[in-house]
Amino acid sequence: MSNDNPFSESQFKTAKYQPDYPGRFDSSAHAQRWFDSYFEWYNFKHHHSALAGFTPAQVFTGQHHQVAATRQAALDEMYQKHPERFVAGPPRTSMPPSVVAINPVTQGDIERGISTTVNFPTLLAARQTARESTLILK
Repeated sequence: MSNDNPFSESQFKTAKYQPDYPGRFDSSAHAQRWFDSYFEWYNFKHHHSALAGFTPAQVFTGQHHQVAATRQAALDEMYQKHPERFVAGPPRTSMPPSVVAINPVTQGDIERGISTTVNFPTLLAARQTARESTLILK
């Protein structure tokens, strides 16, 4: 659907493309066991490309700042030893995005009275439908 959560959809695709993904689970217990180990791997060991090579757990806890400092120190050391290898200048550690949004609220949205606490673009239409349903039921 057009309003599905793309982050959830991406997570499902990542799970399905795992080499050990069973394709079909024998039972709910089998699924629970497989996903327990999958989420452990994904959150704590998977260095995500969209997170600049950090794990989701590192970004969630803020530990990525410390890891980035360590990476930058290593890059600085290599640059000092061999600056000729870095034709674009001193290398910089990439950082994950500071803000992520599925449908970001714009200034125009705020001016039109759309809530900044709930970022759900169809919320106003859903509320209107709910009001109309309530009126019909009365």
